[in-house]
Amino acid sequence: MILIAAAAGGLLAVGVREAVATTPALAAWLRGAVEPLARAGREGYSPDAGERRRLAVVGTGAILGAAILLAGPGPLALAAAAGPPAAAWALGRRRERYRRAVERGMPEVAVAVADGISSGRSARGALGTAAESLRGPPGAEMARLAAELELGVSTAAALAQMQARLDSERVDAFAAALIGQAITGGDVATLLRRFADGVGERDRADDDARAATAQARFTGMLVVALPGGAALFAELLEPGFIGRVLGDGAGVVMVGLAGCLQLAGFALISRLGRPRE
Repeated sequence: MILIAAAAGGLLAVGVREAVATTPALAAWLRGAVEPLARAGREGYSPDAGERRRLAVVGTGAILGAAILLAGPGPLALAAAAGPPAAAWALGRRRERYRRAVERGMPEVAVAVADGISSGRSARGALGTAAESLRGPPGAEMARLAAELELGVSTAAALAQMQARLDSERVDAFAAALIGQAITGGDVATLLRRFADGVGERDRADDDARAATAQARFTGMLVVALPGGAALFAELLEPGFIGRVLGDGAGVVMVGLAGCLQLAGFALISRLGRPRE
């Protein structure tokens, strides 16, 4: 019975994929709907209201489909109401990952700008060419900064916009070093290299802290995942167990409370070894 259900679910997934593939307008709409999510992680893109609504629709449909496949058209299908906040959460996570990637790349950014200044360029010129030697989110952010400089935006204004986009102490320190040295004079290249060394040393300390707590985090995550694994095991031993639990009002309330506690435990455990911002 379980194998038949698994085969049916797989065939349904294939059918949905083929239906989307044979409907170019729907496929294009879905690609356009999820593109802002990809851009948020790739370049820190902030979607407009229309794009957020499309993401919310996709999130609602995905949660509804998963709920119906797992438990049928029962109370769990109400979880589809979490589609909009789930889409907003996913978008926020992608943008946060982008911000952290830029932060981690600030030593390379500082060194690239310092190399440009050492080769005879001005600070503005070095900022405009730094993206050529960078990859990933740091390269995308510096390319955006270079585009703003090419449009005639002042160096201070372009750096201020970068600070507002990222809201990062490291970016603030980088911008302050450039602007402060441009006003007061001094060896900007040496200052930027010292900044890169200091940031790199802190990153290494953070990596050591995460490595030291890796085993504790894994054990905690394993404990958090045990109830869900036990429920799936019970379903394998006695098909229909989860359906009976979710078919009762008290069972739904208890499962909901347990899920909230599990998520809280997951969030707290994931913070172990995370450096303070």
